[in-house]
Amino acid sequence: MARRRRTGERRPNDQRRTRPHPQRRGNLDRAGLRAVVDLRIEDAADALTRSTDAQWDLIFLDAERPAYRSYWPDLVRVLRPGGLLAVDNVLSHADQVADFRALVTADPRVSEALAPTGAGVLLVVRHPV
Repeated sequence: MARRRRTGERRPNDQRRTRPHPQRRGNLDRAGLRAVVDLRIEDAADALTRSTDAQWDLIFLDAERPAYRSYWPDLVRVLRPGGLLAVDNVLSHADQVADFRALVTADPRVSEALAPTGAGVLLVVRHPV
């Protein structure tokens, strides 16, 4: 998850592993983003529940796919209008995310597009209020 950069503000990246992977730190260093991204180890559902309304500009969702449907109300709530949700592995695990994709498609608050790169990334933009 990421939010707009403000002076002194850092962007958290929600990870479920016990430790952030060293490659992630290297990627952030190469991109010049290490100072504004926090690598976190926490449960995605807990992080979403604790987040305030419209807190995030960007959410990258790569968690337990069967739980995605239950995350949806909080995902839309915490994503700011105009914000982007990127959902990984939607082609490689299409059967596991089919219900979630149907939920997204039916929601008038968002628009979606599928990027058929790698394992497939579903891009979801929350409409401005």
